Amino acid sequence: GTAARHRRAVLGLGVVLVLAGLARVGSTDATALAYDEVAQVRADLADRRTFGREIAADPYADAPAARLLRGLQGKDVLVVFVESYGRVAVQDSTFSPGVDAVLDDGSRRLRRAGWQARSAFLTSPTFGAASWLAHSTLQSGLWVDSQRRYEQLLGSDRLTLTSAFADAGWRTVFDVPANTRDWPEGQDFYGFDRLYDSRSVGYAGPQFGYAPMPDQFTLAAFQRLELDPADHPPVFGEIDLVSSHHPWAPSPLPVPWDRVGDGSVFDDAPTQPGSSDVQVLYGESIEYTMGTLVSWLEQQPDPDLVLLVLGDHQPHSYVTGPNPGHDVPVSLVARDPAVLRRIADWGWQPGIHPSPRAPVWPMAAVRDRFLRAFG
Repeated sequence: GTAARHRRAVLGLGVVLVLAGLARVGSTDATALAYDEVAQVRADLADRRTFGREIAADPYADAPAARLLRGLQGKDVLVVFVESYGRVAVQDSTFSPGVDAVLDDGSRRLRRAGWQARSAFLTSPTFGAASWLAHSTLQSGLWVDSQRRYEQLLGSDRLTLTSAFADAGWRTVFDVPANTRDWPEGQDFYGFDRLYDSRSVGYAGPQFGYAPMPDQFTLAAFQRLELDPADHPPVFGEIDLVSSHHPWAPSPLPVPWDRVGDGSVFDDAPTQPGSSDVQVLYGESIEYTMGTLVSWLEQQPDPDLVLLVLGDHQPHSYVTGPNPGHDVPVSLVARDPAVLRRIADWGWQPGIHPSPRAPVWPMAAVRDRFLRAFG
């Protein structure tokens, strides 16, 4: 930001750096460093201008809110991010057979419970960490692959999926159990009416590794707070499931949903890993989260619930190995056949387990394709 406001000063500084590097006789490293720094500043300034034009060129900026989402009127819609849920979880790894079995069984169980699902892959802008880049990419329809772009986006009035739902009359909610402090951007940029975090959902159980609470409690609390109240307005929510966040810890055994309560039922569950094999722990954490989500949907009474379930990024390279790519699974799940008919031209595969041949979209394509399908 400082560079953008003081371009002459930056160029002058670049000259000084280059001259300083040249003055150090024999110090080619210093000269190369100075050159690289100036080149990076110039590239950042150019990208800032380019990204600013992309933010402003929004085909949905002036669209009437009621028309944008009329295909989902009266439905509760949830975007569920599964932490570190990448292609490696479902394909060509030592732990993917276990995850595949959970997903295949989950597809069958969902069908029996009256759900339909379609799945594919999305290419995430980030890898191993920085989940907020994926969240903002999905929500804004823009490729947010750096912290600089993220901060520039948050300073704009770009239409997000959340703000589109809010403008169309939905109550908008963000449930991010890992947060321990206020996050004003959630309201100021995204447009959430209510934000839940680790302090506001009434959890009284133990912490499991990074996760302040297990995903079963997160889903149970969201249902209690937002979906169960009689005559609640239609809800649009983003939920972050973080039991699969590194460092991985053992996930608690599932309990009957009516026994989850305040989470103290998990007090006796082990919270420290019994294995040093991070690949095993990672695979088990994805099995736990996806199995828990399927179980939650099986007992879900809401016939008008719609879910977009996806990973935010691949896990770290000490799990994936070299060059695994940035793809993450994505599934749209609904009971209403009309919802699936609206995405028939997407070409996504049946069930919640995308095969290696499933379509691959950039994550930035989701917002516009979603608004086009349901508007």
